[in-house]
Amino acid sequence: MPALSSVHVPYAAYLRVYEPLAAFPEPERSHWARYARRERTPTAQDELRRSLADLLPTPPVPVPVHESADAFVAEMDGVVCVCPWRTRLRGWLALEELAEQLPAPLLDAVLPPVVREQAAADYERWRERNPDARPWIRTSVWQVPVRWFALFSDKEREYEPAGPGAAVLRYRTPMVQARRRVARALKTLRDAIDEGQLTEGLVDVGRWLEEFHPRSLVELDYGGLVHALPGPHLADDRSAADVAAGIAALRAGDGEGAGEAYARLAERWRAVRDRQFAN
Repeated sequence: MPALSSVHVPYAAYLRVYEPLAAFPEPERSHWARYARRERTPTAQDELRRSLADLLPTPPVPVPVHESADAFVAEMDGVVCVCPWRTRLRGWLALEELAEQLPAPLLDAVLPPVVREQAAADYERWRERNPDARPWIRTSVWQVPVRWFALFSDKEREYEPAGPGAAVLRYRTPMVQARRRVARALKTLRDAIDEGQLTEGLVDVGRWLEEFHPRSLVELDYGGLVHALPGPHLADDRSAADVAAGIAALRAGDGEGAGEAYARLAERWRAVRDRQFAN
């Protein structure tokens, strides 16, 4: 069996916000300024491996005891921006969602009820002291939610085929563009169709984006999904373009064009989700 540090951990995608250093109060701002000057910073795979390692003891540790002091670092127009991991907070949020994703017997086997109850109690006490806390990272397993693509343009797509390492597929856009696209998409959807999951999802994402500095950078990263998808599938994936085409068609009153764009998306992501249940 390979060492844990050498294992690629699938299959999650991420929506991240990188905020400029000016968005953080002291002493956190100075911490991130020093952190950003490091020659190497940990990757998303590093964070996942650490989380998996916490599940190995008996009883398992579903949420870190201490909050992570790590972050992802990016630069936009010469401005250094950071995306704090906040692994502990995201662990609590993921634990709340887990009950909806796993059958009770399996959930109890992986994380005994007493462990989950203790984590929930810890989170409740922490929330009382930090009522305004929010994560800089959203995670989705085995798919990229359609609403995430509405934040980006096909021109912002960055694809690097697999070389010595894994392939990379991501989108990056300034916060002001992401917010503008959400607002336009919501107006179009509300004018053209009844309220539905896509509209509700966009409202939720829009509210989340409003929590951050206006000069932030927004990133959609296919993350570990690239390990589950063949190269041609990744190379041909133009999901943001399909979402933009569908919304534009709705705005123009072209229901047929909107349906065709949706059909392309549905077929592409149905094939991805089917892999979750493959042997």
